[in-house]
Formats: sequence, C-alpha cells, structure tokens
Amino acid sequence: MTLPFSKYQGTGNDFVIIDNREHIFSKNDTKLVAQLCDRKFGIGADGLMLLENHPSADFRMVYYNADGNESSMCGNGGRCLVAFAKALSIIDIHCTFEAIDGLHEATIENEIVHLKMQDVSTIKVTPEYTFLDTGSPHHIQKVASVKEVNIKKEGAAIRYSDLYGSTGSNINFVEQKSDHHFAVRTYERGVEDETLSCGTGVTAVAIAAYHNKLTTANKIDLDVEGGKLAVKFDVIDNGYKNIYLIGPATFVFKGIWG
Repeated sequence: MTLPFSKYQGTGNDFVIIDNREHIFSKNDTKLVAQLCDRKFGIGADGLMLLENHPSADFRMVYYNADGNESSMCGNGGRCLVAFAKALSIIDIHCTFEAIDGLHEATIENEIVHLKMQDVSTIKVTPEYTFLDTGSPHHIQKVASVKEVNIKKEGAAIRYSDLYGSTGSNINFVEQKSDHHFAVRTYERGVEDETLSCGTGVTAVAIAAYHNKLTTANKIDLDVEGGKLAVKFDVIDNGYKNIYLIGPATFVFKGIWG
C-alpha cells in the first residue's frame, strides 16, 4: 500500500495529514497511526489527521494522538488542517469544518489561521489549579517560571493522578509575563510528553487567566516553546463565546508512505 501524506506544523506542534476523501486510509488501524507518528521508525508527529468529506461543511476533521487512538479536539491540528484544505483548493479564505467536538469556523490568510473554538461555560477553580474543557480537558497551574518545571515528570504525575482517573487530562504550567502576556508549557495526554505547543491548552490558559482576574484583556498573547499564539474572546453572563485561536500553520513537506 502506498499512502500520500503531508506534514504540517503549528508553532512546533506537528502533524501527519492525509486526504481521506476517497477512503484510502483505514480508520481502525491504530498500529499504523502510531507507526506513522513514531519519530524513530515513521514520519514523526504529535498526531495524525484525516481530511474527509462532510455533507454540509467544507470538510470533516478526524484526529488521532501519536499513540494511535482517536482523540479529543486539537486546536493546532485544526489550524493545520485548514491550511491543508487551502492547499488542496477545497477552501479559499473562509471555511467551516466538523471536528469531534462539533462545528468550527476558520479563516486563513498568509499562513495565519483564526480558528473559532467552542463556547466555554463551565470552569472549576481551586486554590491550586483551574480546570476547563476547550474541546480537550485542561488542568492549568500557575508557576513562578515555566523554565524551572520538569514538564514530563510533573505533568505525568498530575495526568495519572486520582484527580483525573483513567481518562487523564492535559496539564499546563503557566507563567505570567504581563497583564496580557503569558508563557505556557504543556504535557499532552496521548503524546505522553511535552509538546512544543498546544492550541486547546493556550485557549484554556487565556480564558482561565481572565476568569481568575489575572488579566483585564480579552485578547491574550501566549508564548509556547514552538513560537507565539494569541487567543481572543467575548465575555458573556454565563461564560465565554467567540473564542478564537490565532497563529501560523506551516507546510513542512509531503511524501508517500509505503
């Protein structure tokens, strides 16, 4: 079997992407997904995405973690899939697509993607951490310096703790730089390690920062290990809406597996 693929990255969060509109890829082959994502024996990526037909939206997004299991929403993945759809001439500037958490809107110009995320209405705040779901579950913990944190060790300890049980959570460590500027490092479940960027993670961090009165801004700048992202949102009585994840989505290379 030969399998055409493309590789994209969004602030260092990298993905193998396959055009599956003609069903060339078996969605039940978790071992193949894990092999393609393997950095030693495969192409290497934090996850794999399929672009598929949708009856009313421009396309459907199917996302797998690097361990081969289908996963919850991936913000950077969504941005990269929008760039891939543009490269295939499926879309121009504006698009809608369906992901596992529902419909999304996006725009792309000059490799910068504005991706609309789902509304947020439920946020758990404790003295030690904040938890919310932005398409994927996120634990947010403020620290004095993200550089001083052993992300893999401390992230895994929280991810596998009794706090989140068998499903686990993504773990974000956050350092405040200024009123509207934060640095974030993330341990991602499914990858089971730190990734250079997590789109749903920075979205959660931005909303948590406003919710916890660490900022008065509704557009937040976020430094991740792989670059810079921004999140903007509207505040409403029962939560947050019009949430946009903003940042670059970049083509890396394409090839044929097999």
